[in-house]
Amino acid sequence: MLLPGIFGENLLDDWMDFPRMDFPDIDRKLYGKNAAHVMKTDVHEKDNGYEVDIDLPGFKKDEIGLSLEDGYLSVSAAKSLDNDKKDEKGKMIRQERYSGSMQRSFYVGDAITEEDIKAKFEDGVLKLSVPKKDAGKLPEKKMIAIEG
Repeated sequence: MLLPGIFGENLLDDWMDFPRMDFPDIDRKLYGKNAAHVMKTDVHEKDNGYEVDIDLPGFKKDEIGLSLEDGYLSVSAAKSLDNDKKDEKGKMIRQERYSGSMQRSFYVGDAITEEDIKAKFEDGVLKLSVPKKDAGKLPEKKMIAIEG
């Protein structure tokens, strides 16, 4: 028997609400309440390109999309929890798993094509390899003579 006032109506209620040590979180300061939905990304510069590692824990390969448009490489991820299925484990009392979508874009330049970018997804990390390419030489400045 649980004693009201000491453990509440359910022991798990108090356990789930137990105060935790909260360390300063830079993402929360930068992104506010959306900090949990930011794709954590590491970018490493190599001699011939860039290696990009994006954490997407809990996502499957088919829930991730990559697109390239106007020099921007966009990464999107979306998932939903199937709430329509009857849970054989009993009544759901708390649900903290992520359901929703997120997107992030990186400018890679107009010279990069879809074929240039290599992508691999393993262990919840999307690994991208983006080569360095020159955008092409800009035309030289030419002077125009002024008559008169």
